[in-house]
Amino acid sequence: MTQSKSFTWTEKAWPAARCQKRTNVKAHTSLAFCLATLAAACNNGASTPVVTPTTISTEMFTGTVAVQGSDFHNFTVAQNGQVDVTLTTAGPPSSIFMGLGIGVPSGTTCSLLTNASVSTQAGATAQLSGTAAAATYCVVVFDVGNQSAPVDYAVTVAHP
Repeated sequence: MTQSKSFTWTEKAWPAARCQKRTNVKAHTSLAFCLATLAAACNNGASTPVVTPTTISTEMFTGTVAVQGSDFHNFTVAQNGQVDVTLTTAGPPSSIFMGLGIGVPSGTTCSLLTNASVSTQAGATAQLSGTAAAATYCVVVFDVGNQSAPVDYAVTVAHP
């Protein structure tokens, strides 16, 4: 039985050019002043809509993956929004590739969602990112066939 959720998962890949930040303080200050002046001049007593920011929860899970095994943890997305999954540590050895995926809990297993898994090394940036509907999901770490001993790991899941 396949369960479907509102997901769009992509591997995180940021080109170097997107990481460069260029600022012109003088231009930003002038623009901010002009916008503030314009907004004040146009206020005719109409109310401004209030936007409530989404609260992001970050959960950290740890465990051990046996040779040819897997380990998963459940988490709950409270409202629709962005979910980022990061395998922060894995080893020994620290250079090992592990499977990392998102799914739905199904009894004693985590049934992976379509296009929601990747083979990756541990790192500081999210290896999986996507949009999720409010529901309970699971994150799973698994042996991709290269383990010769148990591997300890830590994974973080940031979600609304």
